[in-house]
Order: sequence, then structure tokens, then C-alpha cells
Amino acid sequence: MSSRKSNELEANPAPDPQAPITRKGFLMSLNTGQPLAIPDCNVYGSCRPVAEFEKLNRVGEGSYGIVYRARDTRNNEIVALKKVRMDQEKDGLPVSGLREIMILKQCKHENIVQLREVVVGKSLDSIFLVMDFCEQDLASVLDNMPQPFTESEVKCITLQVLRALKYMHARYIIHRDLKVSNLLMTDKGCIKVADFGLARLYCNPPKPMTPQMVTLWYRAPELLLGSRTYTAAVDMWAFGCILGELLIGKPLLPGNSEIAQLDLIIELLGAPSKSIWPGFTELPALQNFTLSQQPYNNLKSKFQALRPAGRGLLNLLFIYNPSTRATAEECLNSKYFVEPPQACDPRMMPTFPQHRNSLTTNAQPQPPPPAEIPISDLLNVFIKRQRLD
Repeated sequence: MSSRKSNELEANPAPDPQAPITRKGFLMSLNTGQPLAIPDCNVYGSCRPVAEFEKLNRVGEGSYGIVYRARDTRNNEIVALKKVRMDQEKDGLPVSGLREIMILKQCKHENIVQLREVVVGKSLDSIFLVMDFCEQDLASVLDNMPQPFTESEVKCITLQVLRALKYMHARYIIHRDLKVSNLLMTDKGCIKVADFGLARLYCNPPKPMTPQMVTLWYRAPELLLGSRTYTAAVDMWAFGCILGELLIGKPLLPGNSEIAQLDLIIELLGAPSKSIWPGFTELPALQNFTLSQQPYNNLKSKFQALRPAGRGLLNLLFIYNPSTRATAEECLNSKYFVEPPQACDPRMMPTFPQHRNSLTTNAQPQPPPPAEIPISDLLNVFIKRQRLD
């Protein structure tokens, strides 16, 4: 969560994108094998230089990069500037960075963070992604809220996430790191899925991939048990954990190890069996230990205030067998989103202080004065609120 993040950020200060260049790039002659200096006119290639962006403050750290809030000096727009990690790379851009750029360029959806361009510094390890800036991430919001979101607000958030997941999964994109800190929110209530550093394209039938993916608290049981072939169902399990977390205002399954995580899952849902998950006994991790045999599903006691349609949706998301777990499209058609209370309009979502921007390295520009709101708009909001009540 955000408090843990802030400690990590202080302990590991990020390199300044405006800092002097310490590692010059060079070209290698194919004829002689000797290094050649890069002509000044070709240093940046077809990309803009990162010097055209004024760094304002560091706002977070993703799976494969550090994120800054920055100002584009060409148009004075505030953007997110993500530095691609190059710590271990000697032979060019890491494959994770290439995947993130490729996938974000394919995604054009209002609930997915938009990649505007790639900018570079003079060294080969200075590569930055320029993306739309969002004022909040849900982890910081949840950490600083006096009380959890209302169910109407939870539905507003999760509907937007489901639309993004439906879009991604229809294009065979798995995010593989869904969690509340990777869900950004604008001051207009728009939710955007971010941090595609672990995202992958998958195929049907699936090919082997690394199982140690997805942050532990949101990791599906097939990944915890070592399956090397998986699909977008791992995102849907993570979404179920996010839905539960938004409803109760704290992490749903906060395990501190893979075995502890499995124990928490079984304590909540009961133990899996061959009848509900064919073939699960052949998964690699089960060759080393035995799962506890708790037989009861405790979702009802965990979410006592939730109506049957809501618990039904959680049960569909927490199906052990990934091949029958609910898809994003099926979730969007759930009765949970039809029954009262209805999802509120994103523009009626509450706003929060920008905790990520509390520590700044440079003076921040003053916000523009608030625009005058027509009385008709105010009346419309009042009527909407009455209708929701």
C-alpha cells in the first residue's frame, strides 16, 4: 500500500531525469568493430529529448520503472513520465519495456492509461514513456480514506475496470499485475488501468509463461501452485480480490508467503478438489506439500452486508478452475450491477487530496481558478443524487 511504497521510495532515491549524463551511447562499426561516436543530430533519433519535460516530483514506482509527475514545456500540460528500468541491461532495451510499449500502443480505451510518446536522454539507458497523468491511485486513496467507498462508488469503479479488462482480453492481452495501486483515478472519477510492465500477449491454447507473476495478495491459485500455462483468468481472480478490497476497505487476502496465501484462500473459499478443479492435483507445487482441508465457503460471513447477487459475482470470480472462472464480459452482465444501489456517475465520485504529490522537488504550478458552473448542471447533479437516494 502507499505507506509501504513511501518507505521504499525514500530508501531508494530515483535517478533524476535531468541529471548529468553518466553513460554515453555509442555505435559500433560493422566494418572495423570499433566504437563510433553518435553524431549530435542523431542522438535522439525520431524521439523528443527528455530535457523538454520539467520533472515536478516522483509519484510512484511500477514493476519495471519509476514514475514522475512532469510538465511538458511545449504546451505546459502535466503528464506522467515513466523511466524504463535499465539496471541490468547491457544490450539495449529490456524485453519488458518493449512489451509495455507495444501493448500500450495497441490499447486505445478510456479506462486504460494512454501512451503519448517515448522520449529519450543522451545515454542509452535514458528512455521514458510519456503518459496521461492521473491524480490518484486507489491504493493511496484507500490508505487515507476515513471510511470505505459506498457500494454505489464501488460499482462505478469496478464497472470501469471490467470494461478495460474486456477490451484487453478480447485482444489476448493479460495484465498479470492487477492491484489497487495499478488502478489510477482522475479527479473526474475516471479509472484507468496502468503499469503494463508485466503484461503479455497470450494465445489459445496457452503457451508456457512464468508462474511467479501478479502481486502475492492478488495471485490466482493456479499461479500459486506453479502452473506454467494460464490465461486471462488470472486477471479475473485479481479483479475479484480488488472488488472484495473495495467493499471492505482493506486487502482481502493479505498473505505474507505463497503457502500463507493459499491458506487464506482456503480459509475463505474452502479447499479445492478434483470434482471442482479437474487436474489440479498434477500442479507442480502439490508435489511438495498438502493443502489444508477446510470444506466451507465463508464468503457469506465475510461479506454479510452484500446482497446475494454481489456474493454470487464474487463466487464466480473465485472459482478455482480457471477454465470456468467468470470472464469480464460475464461480469458486466451480472445482476449485481443492475440491482440497487446503482453505480454512480463517475463525475459524482468523491475527490481526495493528492497524497502522491505531497513531496515535491520543484515548485508546483498553481492550479487555474475554478470555472463557473452553470446552474443547470448543478440542478442535474442534485436530481441525480435524489434519484440515487
